[in-house]
Amino acid sequence: MSWLYALDLFGVAVFAITGALMAGRKSMDLFGVMVIAIITALGGGTLRDVILNNYPVVWIRNDLYILVAVLAAIGTVVWVRLTRPIHETGLLVADALGLAVFTVIGTQVAMQQGVPVSAAVIMGVMTGVAGGVMRDIICNEIPLIFHKEIYATACIAGSVVYIVLHQLNLPANMDVKLAIAVVLIIRLAAIRWHLGLPRFHLLDRDRPPE
Repeated sequence: MSWLYALDLFGVAVFAITGALMAGRKSMDLFGVMVIAIITALGGGTLRDVILNNYPVVWIRNDLYILVAVLAAIGTVVWVRLTRPIHETGLLVADALGLAVFTVIGTQVAMQQGVPVSAAVIMGVMTGVAGGVMRDIICNEIPLIFHKEIYATACIAGSVVYIVLHQLNLPANMDVKLAIAVVLIIRLAAIRWHLGLPRFHLLDRDRPPE
């Protein structure tokens, strides 16, 4: 098992945990927890493969992805029931690593399909964030990427860095490692210092100023 494949499975597990926790906050039953966890963990990669016509999609080619997502969801339910809620800081750090890995893998897959650079960046970002967007929409929440610290922007940066470094023919996997590091550093910095993009506030012209 390659280190990148192992990190990919780690990302699946982490995203499944975030999905299970969201389902728990919405008081869903165990089936609902499983569905939200799987969608969160595999939604981005599935959407990417469908758009790229890359069949069969990743979790159909390898059922270990589904197994990891299900086990992570069940483990989350058991852990929270028997002990206490998972520490949010640790989960955010793990989520950042999963986001970085998913972004680079998504960009890799797109480039292997021979798509333009712009499409490869979009596919990388989609792989990283689409599962979380699906989770939030199903759970009737504003998607995290639209109102929290820098998230998708970190994916864009990492995807672009990977594409640029890939053209330089660096030593084995150096482009992958550096691109993952870029996403991880930007995301962790955003969490640490609450960095975000400027917000757009639409003012009501008929409302008197406060």
